Amino acid sequence: MTALLRLLLLTAGAAVAGTAGLLVGTAVSPMDAVSALAGIGDPPARELVIGLRMPRVLVGFAAGACFGVAGVVLQSVLRNPLASPEVTGVGSGAVLGAVAATLAGGAVAGPIGVLAVAVLGGTLGGGVLWLLAGRAAGPGTADPLRLAVSGVVVSAVLAGGTLLLLTARPQLAGSLVRWLVGSLNGRGWEHWSAVWPVALVVLVAAVLLAPVLALLAVDDDHARGVGLAVGPWRSVVVLVAVLATAGAVAVAGALAFVGLLAPHLARAVLGPAGADPRLLVPGAALAGAATVAAADVVAQAVTVLAPTGDRPLGMPTGAVTAVAGAVVLIVLVRRSSRAVLGGES
Repeated sequence: MTALLRLLLLTAGAAVAGTAGLLVGTAVSPMDAVSALAGIGDPPARELVIGLRMPRVLVGFAAGACFGVAGVVLQSVLRNPLASPEVTGVGSGAVLGAVAATLAGGAVAGPIGVLAVAVLGGTLGGGVLWLLAGRAAGPGTADPLRLAVSGVVVSAVLAGGTLLLLTARPQLAGSLVRWLVGSLNGRGWEHWSAVWPVALVVLVAAVLLAPVLALLAVDDDHARGVGLAVGPWRSVVVLVAVLATAGAVAVAGALAFVGLLAPHLARAVLGPAGADPRLLVPGAALAGAATVAAADVVAQAVTVLAPTGDRPLGMPTGAVTAVAGAVVLIVLVRRSSRAVLGGES
């Protein structure tokens, strides 16, 4: 199977998950949703499907694509298959920014305002990480292992800041938890309008930077040997990861492990072609979109099927991605352990 067909397979997976997202829900049955999409359903059903479910699916696509791009970039620049926005300070900083913007209220709490402050928070997390690692190793010479270790520390500190904000305003904790867990509930066309330009920019930028990612993923000495200015270019690609993560967090919250899942899913589908960042970047974007859309379908199906009493269960999408990501993380760690033991024997 050619690489193009494998990318089409990922595209088909995202399309199937997105279509399922349009059909699943509590208020409109799948048949009524099909009628609404065909333009022959009842006006209330059309309004619900077109006005609520469709932007929710599109926002999930964009957020998943952003997390997928961020995961590929971070795993390449850190040379660590377990790297993701959650363990580099970028994701925690973006969540802190989104929570702070929501607490501030007013225009800042709107989709564009939350996106802007989330970008600032993600940049803060990435900047602190870069300063800590660069100060210890020298400007422009921060090594990937030091970046990964420092990222875990920075993430923990920023997550603590988010919890402090929630403690300061406990009456808003219920509405703010969605940023920590990740949810597509209440996402509308205004959120889609805010996030799609970000998704497009980071996807194009990451594809254009694919040759740089390929060099940074190998070795600094090799990159310098072919004339690449490692320090500046590493900063540029990390900024792409910051923008991608912040854009996704601003509209969907943390959505744990999507940035880890998507690149590995793309590599599994692409096969040997997944070693080429020019194919891996769009592949991970498609895998991220499919992952978030499928997770949201599972979350809504559980909400529909689970007995809830007077109030809907309202399972967040991030709960599903967290469980799936934990399974993948265990598999990856076991595979790495076997590889190490096999190399030692």
